[in-house]
Amino acid sequence: MKLWERVVEARLRKVVEICEQQYGFMPRKSTTDAIFALRILMEKYRDGQWELHCVFVDLEKAYDRVPREELWYCMRKSGVAEKYVRVVQDMYERSRTVVRCPVGQTEEFKVEVGLHQGSALSPFLFAIVMDQLSEEVRQESPWTMMFVDDIVICSESREQVEENLERWRFALERRGMKGAYQGLD
Repeated sequence: MKLWERVVEARLRKVVEICEQQYGFMPRKSTTDAIFALRILMEKYRDGQWELHCVFVDLEKAYDRVPREELWYCMRKSGVAEKYVRVVQDMYERSRTVVRCPVGQTEEFKVEVGLHQGSALSPFLFAIVMDQLSEEVRQESPWTMMFVDDIVICSESREQVEENLERWRFALERRGMKGAYQGLD
């Protein structure tokens, strides 16, 4: 299955363009790049003695909360051909799972929400969802960076950061997702 997932991912990457603000699981980008970019921004503002306000958002159980209908919608909106949407749907609609514990295991059941844990394809599918979700809010924020399920929103005014945070919160909640928020002045 992993090999097939990698083939599908390679084909999706050819047609889907993820925004530059996403650093997670993107070719030629890393955590270090995201940290470096944020540090340079903060140093620039500190040197100029200008105000910079940032808030950090960590999506809670991000992979587990992605509604499947949202995934299909985001794939289509990103320009994924319908045949690949159906391929991914097939991977999800035919999957079953069991829960193992010390006293035995449950009967097989279908999981109807979330991305597959441990899948080679899930990180890119999540990036597609985040890209579409963020499209409506990232244009309002001067500096937004994402690393998979972590988001940093920065602005010169506290009010603008709060407004942008509220846009993110609304966009996330509308899709059944939730974030934990931590501010930094």
